[in-house]
Amino acid sequence: MERRKPKAVFMAFGTKGDVYPLAAIAAAFACDQKQFHVMLITHSAHESLSAHLAEKHVQYCPVSSPPVLSADQNNDTEGNAESSFFLQKRKVRRDHRQECYSLIERIFGDGPSLDGDLIVINFFALEGWSLAESFRVRCIVAAPYVVPYSAPATFERQFQIELPLLYKYLIDAPSGKVCWRDVIHWMWPLFTENWGSWRNDVLHLSPCPFTDPVTGIPTWHDRPQSPLVMYGFSKEVVECPAYWPPKVLACGFWFLPIEWQFTCKKCREISVCDSSRHKYDKDDLCPSHLELQNFMKTTPIFVGLSSIGSMGLLKDPRAFIYVLQTVLSTTNYRFILFTAGYEPLESMVRTIAAEASSEQKTCRVDCVHLFNERLLCFSGSVPYGWLFPKCAAVIHHGGSGTTAAALQAGTPQVVCPFMLDQFYWAERMHWLGVSPEPLSRNHLLPDKNDSTSVQEAAHVLSLAIHDALSSAVKARAAEIAGRILLEDGVSEAIKYLKEELGLN
Repeated sequence: MERRKPKAVFMAFGTKGDVYPLAAIAAAFACDQKQFHVMLITHSAHESLSAHLAEKHVQYCPVSSPPVLSADQNNDTEGNAESSFFLQKRKVRRDHRQECYSLIERIFGDGPSLDGDLIVINFFALEGWSLAESFRVRCIVAAPYVVPYSAPATFERQFQIELPLLYKYLIDAPSGKVCWRDVIHWMWPLFTENWGSWRNDVLHLSPCPFTDPVTGIPTWHDRPQSPLVMYGFSKEVVECPAYWPPKVLACGFWFLPIEWQFTCKKCREISVCDSSRHKYDKDDLCPSHLELQNFMKTTPIFVGLSSIGSMGLLKDPRAFIYVLQTVLSTTNYRFILFTAGYEPLESMVRTIAAEASSEQKTCRVDCVHLFNERLLCFSGSVPYGWLFPKCAAVIHHGGSGTTAAALQAGTPQVVCPFMLDQFYWAERMHWLGVSPEPLSRNHLLPDKNDSTSVQEAAHVLSLAIHDALSSAVKARAAEIAGRILLEDGVSEAIKYLKEELGLN
């Protein structure tokens, strides 16, 4: 039978902060454009999204690859660890791409594509670009963060030498067509051997995009449009510079539906939200979480590193907790620590609690008090929009989602970046005046659990918190929050998608 319903595939890989914002857009698009069959392709590790997506009529399509592959997860002997990890990574990548190809073939391989068909990818799903080309489907990029990597300094020079005709093709591109600015902004990895051999051997495309698969000559006769790139951040925080391609657009931050952010169903039912303004009708949690609710009345400092643990970067959880304990011993602060489901950290929390069981109090399986009830360790999840306005400051890793939530709450920040775009956000927050200078990772996560390392880290962290709580930083955070509250990034993204598809 002839297919009559267009398909919108959202393909997002990476950690929760990379995937969930695109899932939110997929859900909003499905609600707005009911004539589409909407799907999300992501890791099976994000299976908790499936029920939320089903409520919005979005089909969840899992692949088995892990969100992150850490070298520390490899248990081989030290001498063979590096080569073993390389082989494991190559196999995971091969299997991942095969699963993606099989899914897209099932979705779009049932006949000619329709005008409305599209694939929306994030920067960790670049296979979607080549798959869209193979199945003749429009591809759009949507990312909650700026490009997390830059082209090597020698990239343009090498490109000119090895692909002179294609370089001229891109430099001389007419307005509105794909051009060199697109390549240097985000497309450049697509021209590496990492993708070239897969495109050629599996998809039977030319190794280089925009070239003929037989002759290798640029497709002068069929120039594609410059692709739409949507960013999920506020123009009040990041202004798109003039050297970016003209079809790069900032939508505003992509906040998740509130009901997705509670691990406790009863808390979710109580805290009904007016989603248009991200405000709560009730400020209460369920009776099982009164300890958490009461602790927040003390205006603690939030500490959370999200997926940093699962990436293998939190090597010594005990040293990390001792840094927090040392800060508490010399200040009047209270901390609420989100363990983010990282089992080694949660296990260490339970161990320390057991070691001091005579003086500590445990209230629930997901809530553990330490150090005379001045540190509350929480293994569940509540919306940052509910939590951060009740915090004195937010200490975090610089992930785009946590950064956005702290900005929206008007809460001062202390940022300790570890990788990719986190360094950008950390520097940006300092430049905006909502946080002190970024911390080095050893000032939050010491490499050694010895007195000197812990004391030094605690001293630097205490100074950073002191600076974050200054009146100037508080005022600046409140000022920017006032501007961000006027935006609705998800609705803006839907508007841009509809304009691109000619649905308005």
